[in-house]
Amino acid sequence: MFLTATIIEWIPVFIGQDACDIVIDALRFCRAHKGLRLYAYVVMENHIHLVAEAPDLGQVVRDFKRHTAKELIRLAEVENKTWLLNQFSYWRKRYKRESGHQVWQEGVHPQLIQSDAMREQKIDYIHYNPVRRGWVDAPEHWRYSSARNYLLGDHSVLEVDAIDGR
Repeated sequence: MFLTATIIEWIPVFIGQDACDIVIDALRFCRAHKGLRLYAYVVMENHIHLVAEAPDLGQVVRDFKRHTAKELIRLAEVENKTWLLNQFSYWRKRYKRESGHQVWQEGVHPQLIQSDAMREQKIDYIHYNPVRRGWVDAPEHWRYSSARNYLLGDHSVLEVDAIDGR
C-alpha cells in the first residue's frame, strides 16, 4: 500500500532532527511491535510517504498518528513553539474531543499497489521527492528517506524490509 500522511494545513513541522526522529522512532516501533512491513519511506517538511503493509494497517496507522501527534505536541511545548501549538489548536476539527490540538490531517490517502511496476514507480516517487523540491541533488543525500537503504546499503537511520527480487 502507498500511503501519504499530511500535517494539518501542510504546516512545516519536520524541519529539525527532533521532529523527524519522532517519526523515525515511531516507524521503528511499529516494525518491531505492530507487524508493520516498511518497504520505503520519506519524511518531508509537512508530510510523509510510505510503502508499507501490516495485518491491520489501518490500526497501525491510527496508533502511529496518535503517538506521533502527542510527541510532536510535547516537543512544541518543550521548544516553546506557541505559534505551532496555536496552529494545531486553530485547525483542529471541532468534533475532535480527545485533544485541544490536531496535528495530522484525517486519512492517509491509501493506494493499493497492484503490480511490481507500480511498486517501483511509487518507491521512485518517494525517493525523488526531496530532489524534486530542490533540497538535494540525489535521493540518497536525504537523511530521512529509504533511498539511503536502497542506494547506499545504509540502514543507520531506519531499517526497511526487503522486497523479494529487489
